[in-house]
Amino acid sequence: MTEMAVEAKAGSKSEQAYSAIKTHIVEGTYTPGYRLVLAKIAEDLGFSVVPVREAIRRLEAEGLVKFERNVGATVSGIDPTEYLYTMQTLSIVEGAATALSAPLIGPADIARARAVNAEMRDCLEHFDPVRFTRLNLDFHSVLFERCPNPHILDLVHRGWNRLASLRSSTFRFVPGRAHESVEEHEALLKLIENGADADEIEKAARRHRSATLDAYLSQTNAASLSAH
Repeated sequence: MTEMAVEAKAGSKSEQAYSAIKTHIVEGTYTPGYRLVLAKIAEDLGFSVVPVREAIRRLEAEGLVKFERNVGATVSGIDPTEYLYTMQTLSIVEGAATALSAPLIGPADIARARAVNAEMRDCLEHFDPVRFTRLNLDFHSVLFERCPNPHILDLVHRGWNRLASLRSSTFRFVPGRAHESVEEHEALLKLIENGADADEIEKAARRHRSATLDAYLSQTNAASLSAH
C-alpha cells in the first residue's frame, strides 16, 4: 500500500482523494508547479480517475490547483501579495481577538498554551516547519478562541484558513524567526497572566504577527536582489 493510500482512509473516495492531495500540497511534497497526473494519483490511491478528478476540481476552486493549457493540473504558486494582505489583516483582527479574550483566559488556558510553546521549543532542535506551524496555530487558538465578539473571531478563523490555503509556513523560509516567536509567545502569556491592559496586549499580539511578516518580506526581498 502506498503512502498516499494510507493517508486516504475515511469518507467518500472523492473526499479521501481531496484530503490526500491537499496534505501533499500543504506539507510541500507537491511543490508549486508540480504536475498532478490524475491517472498516477488514482493508481497510488487505488481509485478510478473519477473521484481524483472531482478532488482536483475542488482544489482548483480553493486556489491550490490550476489548469494550464497543454500541461493539465498543476500546483498553484504562492501569491506573495495575497500573503502580505492576509498577514496584515490577521495582525489586526487577531490582536483585537487576543485582547478581548485576555480577561477570560484562566490558569488552565495559560498552562495549556505554555505546554504547546514548550513543544515548539523542543521542535527547534530538529526543526520541522510543518509541525511548528501546526503547533503555532494551537498556541494562538488558546489566546483568541475565548474572544466574545463572534464577528472578530470569524475574521481570525478566515485569516488562518487563508494562510493554510496559501500553504504558508513562513518558518520554512525564515527558520531563525521560529526562535524569536517562541520567546514572544512567553512574553504574551506573561502580559495576560499579569493582567496587562487590553491595549498593551493587543499591541504585543500585533507586533508578534507583524514581525513574522517582516522576516518573510526581508527574506524574499534579499532573494529577489540576489537573483539579479
